[in-house]
Amino acid sequence: MERKEILLGKSPAELQQLCAELGFPKFTAKQIALWLYGKKVRSMEAMTDLSAKNRLLLAEHAQIGCTEPLSEQSSQDGTRKFLFATQGTAKKSAPKSIESVYIPETDRATLCVSCQSGCKMNCGFCATGSQGFNHSLQVHEILNQYYSIPETDTVKNIVYMGMGEPFDNIDAVLKSLEVMTAPWGFAWSPYRITVSTVGILPGLRRFLDESSCHLALSLHNPFSEERALLMPMEKAYPVAEAIDLLHRYDWHGQRRVSFEYILMKDYNDSPLHAKAVVKLLQGLNCRVNLISYHEVPGKPFRKTDSEHTARFQQILQESGIICTLRKSRGEDIMAACGLLAKTKGN
Repeated sequence: MERKEILLGKSPAELQQLCAELGFPKFTAKQIALWLYGKKVRSMEAMTDLSAKNRLLLAEHAQIGCTEPLSEQSSQDGTRKFLFATQGTAKKSAPKSIESVYIPETDRATLCVSCQSGCKMNCGFCATGSQGFNHSLQVHEILNQYYSIPETDTVKNIVYMGMGEPFDNIDAVLKSLEVMTAPWGFAWSPYRITVSTVGILPGLRRFLDESSCHLALSLHNPFSEERALLMPMEKAYPVAEAIDLLHRYDWHGQRRVSFEYILMKDYNDSPLHAKAVVKLLQGLNCRVNLISYHEVPGKPFRKTDSEHTARFQQILQESGIICTLRKSRGEDIMAACGLLAKTKGN
């Protein structure tokens, strides 16, 4: 049986090629793009300015590529977690699931999306890393997390901070960002999208050169030896090298770089650590988001108390670094999944 083409994620050029293969007029590709990205249709039948014959032929050879969530959970604070099935990479592989988190706020809503099923980074504090790695998501699987949820039209910000490391799936992530921000796509401002990374340098370079979206780098410890124990990728890609790279770019415009720092009791929350963060980030126009640790069963780390948190923030602020505290969201539905929603704080 012929495998159907997936439309979601295709560029105008790719749509034109498909239309040419099916014998459609050239302008049909533009019509399809409008139905996909402008109208977010769920079926070919909804593309009413295509002839009935062409809609039928298109449906025989292609599919939209959107799938409804398998399930969803709602938190007491309004946060919602969606579970999606994915295609996998091998023909015989069983479908694996991924999670997305919708975070409503007074004046906006943020969607946290995944880019991989599982994760290779094996960060010591993270539940997702303990699950192992299954596969990287395809472009349409990343976009589907935005495309198919009931609240899609209320989403104002997107963060690539779900399952997986975005720069370990750089081709699909960059293509999804192109679709999100291109005039022919969803036409989002790149300044409404933030991509988080542990600092994989090859992917970081490409992201900085090929995208204008915000960057969030997971720091969590300023000392290389300690960070390597927590985040093994530090050995291959030291965070100091990533920061050196960031210094070569201009962060004084609308594009922002921020650093995620999860505070963990007696591990990385001392004044010594705070002063080392200041030294590490010296001269870089950035902000630091301090995050309260959500304790994961089986992990040795514990949540920092409010006194240590306030002192840590004070040291950074007195040194001229913009430093915000993130409030955890959806803790009652995140405990088992490795995703913990947080308000943006910026």
